[in-house]
Amino acid sequence: MTHSDLPTPNLYWFIPSSGDGRQLGQPSRPASFAYLSQIAQAADVLGFDGVLLPTGGTNEDTLVVASALSSLTRQLRFLVALRPGLLSPVLAARLTASLDRITGGRVNLNIVSGSGNFDYEGLKLSQEERYALTDEWLGVFRALLRGGTVHHEGRHLNIQEGRSLLPSVQRPYPPIFFGGSSEPALKVAGEHVDVYLSWGERPEQVAEKFERVRAQAAAHGRTVRFGLRAHVIVRETEEEAWAAADRLIADISDGEIARSHKAFLASGSEGQRRQSQLNGGTRASLKVGKNLWAGVGLVRGGAGTAFVGNAENVAAALREYQAVGVDTFILSGYPHLEEAYRTAELLFPALGRTSPVFPPRETPAAPASVTGTEASSDQDLSYTGRFRSI
Repeated sequence: MTHSDLPTPNLYWFIPSSGDGRQLGQPSRPASFAYLSQIAQAADVLGFDGVLLPTGGTNEDTLVVASALSSLTRQLRFLVALRPGLLSPVLAARLTASLDRITGGRVNLNIVSGSGNFDYEGLKLSQEERYALTDEWLGVFRALLRGGTVHHEGRHLNIQEGRSLLPSVQRPYPPIFFGGSSEPALKVAGEHVDVYLSWGERPEQVAEKFERVRAQAAAHGRTVRFGLRAHVIVRETEEEAWAAADRLIADISDGEIARSHKAFLASGSEGQRRQSQLNGGTRASLKVGKNLWAGVGLVRGGAGTAFVGNAENVAAALREYQAVGVDTFILSGYPHLEEAYRTAELLFPALGRTSPVFPPRETPAAPASVTGTEASSDQDLSYTGRFRSI
């Protein structure tokens, strides 16, 4: 199968629930509900499949935000975070079922086990302990949502007569997403999750991780799908796109970059270490692929790379990841409202997807009996009539 034969991937957008802006490190738009609503409604109408809601730090709670935004959208799915150890699997199952029922089956779950999401909330666990807890937690959680009564005595959890009294709309439970680059994380992914997520590394690095997850899943008689989390800067020309990338980090000082790089490497996260190694803590060599740029990760934790370029080249870059197994891309861009429109207008068509707001531009044929200026007038009316505002 050639890249051009690959199906259109699932495309998710991002809800910046800790604030937004035009430059990294300089949030100029508070995460008001009105602004987050604008982004969610735009993503819904533009034709994105869903949105990721981030967790931790100064982000608003994902379950609360998803519940509120779901009433303002019709088709959009919400990828919400659940954190083992900070939320019991019994309560998490009940909350998940309720949210899935209220949204009409539009919930996806993002299981977050990273060190930074535990330490500052008082749960001090080693990497091995975090993933051992996650393994137990997911086993109980999945059994509850299948409708069973759970008795579990483990190293981290003791559940007796555990039940989730209401079923979710999606059976046996909403899709479970999960990311992590360490060996314990890959084992958890193979046994429990539906979609394994990677941050945007080079295609060969991503492919190597996917193969390890496939092997872990095969040992349990399972298969796993794959997703990629990255940013996107797409413009009509390559020059415009790379200029926009430069502007995004233009006001970040070298001191800020050095401090962030040191903190990222000391975070204890294997995925964060791999992201930071791509940029090396310097502006000197940020282009780590033809259209893959590591500048976002200079000061932003988590996903640190962006697809940069014109629509055709960015689409080709995404196809490289599809070729190694990715079927879902979770994208974002600064600021998220405007970049959602740019992505739908420019990138969707290059990937074979039509946005309801930006349909294909076809020139209708004039009736045979109409010629000259009359034909031009008919074409203009037909063209503008295909667009609708939101």
